[in-house]
Amino acid sequence: MAAQLVECIPNFSEARRPEIVEKIHRSICDVPGIHILDQHSDLDHNRTVITYIGSPAAAEEAAFQAIATAARWIDLNVHTGEHPRIGATDVVPFVPISEITMPDCVEMARRLGKRVAQELNIPVYLYEEAATRPERQNLENIRRGEYEGLKVDVKTNPDRLPDYGPAELGPAGATVIGARQPLIAYNVYLTTDDVEIAQKIAKVVRNSNGGMRFVKAMGVLVEGRAQVSMNLTNYRQSPIGRVVELVRREALRYGTAIHHCELVGLIPQEALFDAATWYLQLDGFSSEQVLENRLFEAQATASEAPAPVEGPSFLDQLAAGTGAPGGGSAAAYAGAAAAALAAMVARLTVGKKKYLAVEPQMYELIEKAEALRASLTASIEEDAAAFEKVMAAMKLPKGTPEEQSARSAAIEEATLSAINVPLHTAGMAVDAMELALQAATSGNSNAISDSATAMALARASLTGAGMNVRINCAGLQNQEKAAGFIRQIQALQSKADPLEADLKRILKERANLDS
Repeated sequence: MAAQLVECIPNFSEARRPEIVEKIHRSICDVPGIHILDQHSDLDHNRTVITYIGSPAAAEEAAFQAIATAARWIDLNVHTGEHPRIGATDVVPFVPISEITMPDCVEMARRLGKRVAQELNIPVYLYEEAATRPERQNLENIRRGEYEGLKVDVKTNPDRLPDYGPAELGPAGATVIGARQPLIAYNVYLTTDDVEIAQKIAKVVRNSNGGMRFVKAMGVLVEGRAQVSMNLTNYRQSPIGRVVELVRREALRYGTAIHHCELVGLIPQEALFDAATWYLQLDGFSSEQVLENRLFEAQATASEAPAPVEGPSFLDQLAAGTGAPGGGSAAAYAGAAAAALAAMVARLTVGKKKYLAVEPQMYELIEKAEALRASLTASIEEDAAAFEKVMAAMKLPKGTPEEQSARSAAIEEATLSAINVPLHTAGMAVDAMELALQAATSGNSNAISDSATAMALARASLTGAGMNVRINCAGLQNQEKAAGFIRQIQALQSKADPLEADLKRILKERANLDS
């Protein structure tokens, strides 16, 4: 299976101070697993675009470090440049490349947005596929008024409140984070310095004024030339060759022409193939006819390595008869599986038109389920470690009264740990039951059996963890504490019963609808 790869293209409001750009560049490079593919700085725009690729976790961490670095060194109050901006780190899009979906990138955008708001106190807006409201899908709407205008509006206009973070802009401004398809940033320079001509052409070309559907454009003056600066948000539907030809024809109306064009960042190979095919009229052209593509394919086939031999799985360890991992770890494992299934149902729900109304709720479910899965997974090892601690205490010497007292205290302490771990697991199991019920109630109805399985696994997790608490309480010297732990388990079981009953009711209603 190919590795998961995400592309990230953060835009920073700095190009005139190379030492600051280098600090931002280094903050990205320092994250293990990140490969920078391109860096473009424009002095007139006073803007730097860095394109990098990595695993989802690495890409997310690199984005955070870059945002933090930019916030430390860039002050929007003294920033000037041709390009519209609202933040030191102006926009951070995630693009799915390999073995990752658009909803996965939306989750990344939401997680990063929350972290930036909480840890850096920077307002965050979500855009494109990650937008929480339709009007914020378009970046232009969020950037309206730029930093100076937003700094005033955010304090008084509820429609301009950020998705995360304070309703106040500091020197670092606000950051727009999202998920989108590959975008082509393409600039056309004209043989004139009349910026009004570029602005008129941009008005004709861009979608917002009735131009090409997936084109955003503006006219600016760069390096003494009028420039039509464009973003092609869907190069398949609005091919780059046709966009350039439209600009060329409009330029002729004003007695000017294209001087040269400029690519900002990277471009998908397919877009160049499409342009070449269209200009050269190569009907029936296939990418397999490209020499390099055939060579790369042959090299990839020849270099395929055998899959690495994996160590024993958790189930193998559980069956080994070693005492640990044991029942408590198995209970945590079942709970983690329940949380994973709840997340799966939510992911099968987002992106579907039928469930558009519950999409924000499903993304929240995913976040909760993933956090729960991580905690329950950690409890697997924690429970085994607690058992080993009890065994180690049992082996302490007991010859003298002092040794007997020390051994007794160590056993009591270890037993408390062996109770607290499954007790925590039991609480999380009930949380997983609540998520399973939510998935069944609002999630994709085609995955109702998966929600039901999640509920069953979570209930098994609660039952198993509860048994471990009860058994370990029997060995506790302080029976008053033991009684308190038992009451907590009983309360959790009482809380779980109606959750299970509600799911059975939903299943019954579904069965009647299908009969």
